[in-house]
Amino acid sequence: MDFDLAAWYERYAPMVLRRCRYLLGNEDEAADAMQEVFMKVLDNRERLTGKYPSSLLFTIATNICLNILRHRRRHPSVFDNDAINAIAAADDVSGAVEAGDMLARIFADEQEMTRTMAVMYYVDGMTYKEIGRETGLSISGVRKRLLDLGKRARAVAKGAGNEKA
Repeated sequence: MDFDLAAWYERYAPMVLRRCRYLLGNEDEAADAMQEVFMKVLDNRERLTGKYPSSLLFTIATNICLNILRHRRRHPSVFDNDAINAIAAADDVSGAVEAGDMLARIFADEQEMTRTMAVMYYVDGMTYKEIGRETGLSISGVRKRLLDLGKRARAVAKGAGNEKA
């Protein structure tokens, strides 16, 4: 099939993103899902007819988001941003020292790449896909590392010390 994926992306990406955002309720996951929609179109371009692209993209977006929601339900996240946000919000000197100590305990046994990924995600605001592109990992690999880091942060915040999550 002859179609201009760039034109489709320019025209329909906002609609797909809105649908993903509505279903997932998470901006980062919605952006990742939107990219996945267009990757699926690209991967299957030979089988597509090009008729009714908005309906096709809407259906693909819905299916991808439902798969993500299903995965979320089957594999509940124990990741808690509150612990990391509390560390970042410490504004007094003793709080900053305590936060530094807590970060040192969180990152004590982590690989350098995981530390870098944490900065990319929490400081730079990059999506899993962007981090994956920079580090050479898949989106699921990035997600797993950040989820594991979140488990560790939660354990440290609860006083579990150096136990590896």
